[in-house]
Amino acid sequence: MFGHRYDGKKVKGMNVIDKAGPFFMPQRIDAVNYINVKVPCANIDKFLADERKTGTHFTYMDIVFATIVRVLYMRPKLNRFIMRGSTYQRKGIFISLDVKKEMRTDEGESMTLKFPFTGRESIYEVKKIVDEEIAKNMASDDHATTEVASVFTHMPDWMFRWAMAVIRFCDRHGLLGKLFAKASPFHTSCFVTNLKSIKLKYVYHHLYNFGTTSIFISMGKEKMEPVVVNNKELSIAKIMNLGISLDERIADGLYMGKSLRIIEDIMSNPECLKESLPDDGTVPTKIKKTKRTKKTKTKKDKKVKTKKEKKPKKIKPLKNKEKALKRTKKKDKEKE
Repeated sequence: MFGHRYDGKKVKGMNVIDKAGPFFMPQRIDAVNYINVKVPCANIDKFLADERKTGTHFTYMDIVFATIVRVLYMRPKLNRFIMRGSTYQRKGIFISLDVKKEMRTDEGESMTLKFPFTGRESIYEVKKIVDEEIAKNMASDDHATTEVASVFTHMPDWMFRWAMAVIRFCDRHGLLGKLFAKASPFHTSCFVTNLKSIKLKYVYHHLYNFGTTSIFISMGKEKMEPVVVNNKELSIAKIMNLGISLDERIADGLYMGKSLRIIEDIMSNPECLKESLPDDGTVPTKIKKTKRTKKTKTKKDKKVKTKKEKKPKKIKPLKNKEKALKRTKKKDKEKE
């Protein structure tokens, strides 16, 4: 109540810049930064093919979900949110996703689901949580978010506006009911949209001022793109683009940059997601990066060394004539 929230704990001992940031940028939309992360698909496709042989059918979305869960656990500042100028560390890891029940028609019903995680899950456990929640809600006509939303949508417009004003006030002051916040997809660590499933490229999605979402990730359809290898060779590779929107108030640029590099490293090496993290709270200090295979030179590539031909000496007739005259004069003197 009044600053004490059930879904987060207020962060104390912050430096001056981090503490002042939310007061200079009071709204989440004021502080949003956008970045595009390019993920090579070669190792992802290999991982999916290898797992398919064992009977496990992973998708790109499973890898993205498992990566987000792992990074939010390893980089806890990313799992923060700002409310009324105060920074809170979220209790638990949650990912929201919008799912279409029917893809064939424009009128297909959509539902927004929120998945809870501890952060230590392996990709197998993440897939099980996501698949079970989607299957459960696909089978039923109603789910928590729809039930809460239907109560407000049946109100007259003026009453709906008044109700939302009350809810925003309660949310800002820690008075929002636990059941409502649990059902709300906007009170989440990260919101994901899978535009790859409808064959669209990524977008930079806005952050909602309502709720506590600090990260929004958009998955785009993979495509062939030119890539520079080893800063010197140009090649064509299959790339999946992620459009990421971040609330810059939750962490500084250095922390954000390192976190984004970890996302790239994990997705470039999805094998590291197969093992769950230990329960003692420790996290791996190093993410295994993919080993780049060195290009072996073939006989055709090897340059055949040829002996350098000696350049013929340049003939200088004037100098040679002078030397000959000197020699003849010398011989004439000796004879005398």
